[in-house]
Amino acid sequence: MLGHNGNLINSEELKEEMFRQDLRHINTSSDSEVLLNVLAHELEKGSVKLRLDPQTIFSAVANVHRRCKGAYTVTAMIAGYGVLAFRDPYGIRPAVIGINETDAGPEYMVASESVAIDALGFRLLRDIAPGEAVFIDEDGNFYSQQCAPKTTLNPCIFEFVYLARPDSLIDGVSVYETRLNMGEKLAEKIRRDYKHLDIDVVIPIPDSSRPSAMQLAQGLGVAYREGFVKNRYIGRTFIMPGQAVRRKSVRQKLNAIGMEFKGKNVMLVDDSIVRGTTSQEIVQMAREAGARRVYFASAAPPVRFPNVYGIDMPTRAELIAAHRTEAEVCAEIGADALIYQDLEALKECVRKLNPRLTSFETSCFDGHYITGDVTSDYLSAIEVRRDAARDSEDESDGAQLDLNLVATG
Repeated sequence: MLGHNGNLINSEELKEEMFRQDLRHINTSSDSEVLLNVLAHELEKGSVKLRLDPQTIFSAVANVHRRCKGAYTVTAMIAGYGVLAFRDPYGIRPAVIGINETDAGPEYMVASESVAIDALGFRLLRDIAPGEAVFIDEDGNFYSQQCAPKTTLNPCIFEFVYLARPDSLIDGVSVYETRLNMGEKLAEKIRRDYKHLDIDVVIPIPDSSRPSAMQLAQGLGVAYREGFVKNRYIGRTFIMPGQAVRRKSVRQKLNAIGMEFKGKNVMLVDDSIVRGTTSQEIVQMAREAGARRVYFASAAPPVRFPNVYGIDMPTRAELIAAHRTEAEVCAEIGADALIYQDLEALKECVRKLNPRLTSFETSCFDGHYITGDVTSDYLSAIEVRRDAARDSEDESDGAQLDLNLVATG
């Protein structure tokens, strides 16, 4: 069994390679199945009489690193042997090790985020290093080895912006503290460049923007209020299929508290703006609730480029900021002013808490793909597939909306 966080960028080539050279069939479009088969093949090839030991397992992981390109952290169970975990040589996606000291000796666990370690009563031991593999055998013995010849640590900065839980620690950094820092940096920018804005109240768009909004309000010396109530039974709207479904889901997900908006100049704070659908609807909700002016602050810079390392926002056609200036995005979402975080400021928000982090995966903001092997042809192929899928989704939007109404009504 194998669980995979991230995205392989050479999965199509690997499928062909697995079929023609390794004589293995890939049955789905999932790159996790590709990873599973590559690992299984390398384990089989390196074993002696189909028996495994830690060194054989680590050699197999080294070959996985050699063949697989992209972002991946993996947890796997090898029947009859134990648990294996490893992280790609660029350290893009997070992975951690936990320990629990017992009378019978230490117990170990591995997870993508440290909150899983905490929830099960273990203590966070450390992060898995880029390119490193960890193996825990059935007797509880712990083994680890560096399995890549060249590694660098480039954590995905969007984990800190939105993806990770605030109570997680990633590469020695508190996600919650980084979000507080994002609010501080936004306050500095507003005091420097937007002194003319007459802000009465700062309101977060729940949940991930709350720490940034609180710190922003404190930095500006204005009131912080909870102006939206969140329906916890609606999922993350920016990954939902179809524009109409996303628009409908925003209204189902959030409800405005009128007294916090009526007659006020409101600064709304969100973690980021991806497609812009959510932001546009929320600005409109604030106006309908009686706001005099609506300003909008994003704790992240403009999302202008596809992300190919595991975040579901792969085509520029879907990104509101891809071909628009900040002023045009502001007009598109209907706000009176729009303030984006600067990229260097965002990096500093994380680096301040761990100065050893000198590089980050920031491709969705700056178009720089850290693995160095993302070609324009690859990006074009993704966009063609996504456009075809979106056309299919749009055709089914009406039926999906009917289903939503039946489910909620």
